[in-house]
Amino acid sequence: MIVSVIIVIPAAFIYGFNVGEFLELNPNSIDEKNFSKAVMGLYLGFSILWILGILKLDYLKSALLSNTVFMLALAFGRILSSITDGLPSEVYILGTLGELILGCYGFWVLNSKYLKKS
Repeated sequence: MIVSVIIVIPAAFIYGFNVGEFLELNPNSIDEKNFSKAVMGLYLGFSILWILGILKLDYLKSALLSNTVFMLALAFGRILSSITDGLPSEVYILGTLGELILGCYGFWVLNSKYLKKS
């Protein structure tokens, strides 16, 4: 989850404030900018839960489950887009691979004997 926090928090601020600087996205309308800020808030909210899971054992399972679902859902959406819309830029392809790795790792941790003991 530490890796997720290190990646997702900066991504949140990029989506919220500087998306056009890093990606080929240029929100022009207030609604598009509002959508970008909502995505930023969603990313930051999940990051807070993951930080709680890192710091407090009571939140660990919830944080791991949300991280796993978050990463696999992003990967699923990107894979679906690749099939229906065509291949995205290399940044998004690498992101998809990272999301699959983090999501599968989270699933493995959730099913590990160590976590089931707690």
